[in-house]
Amino acid sequence: MHLEQLPNLHDRLTGEDGPMEKIMTAKELSQFLKLSESTIYKLVSNGEIPGFKIGDSWRFELEEIQKMIRESKRQGMKLRGPLEGKEENSEKKPGG
Repeated sequence: MHLEQLPNLHDRLTGEDGPMEKIMTAKELSQFLKLSESTIYKLVSNGEIPGFKIGDSWRFELEEIQKMIRESKRQGMKLRGPLEGKEENSEKKPGG
């Protein structure tokens, strides 16, 4: 197959409604959010971040993640994570 026969990436990602949503893996999302992959899996399993499964693999729409972040900022809410409250407990001194 010649290079000119390969479909243009832009054409494959652009449909009638415009560019296709950016779909990310858990690893890509963890890098984007600067969290561990295991934290991403915990958050999506608990329903704290939007995601969907294809077979056994989780996938995430970048626009949905960004929307969730914007909404939480707008509402002044802290995104809840699996470690919430543990920082407070670790700072407390026993017996005090």
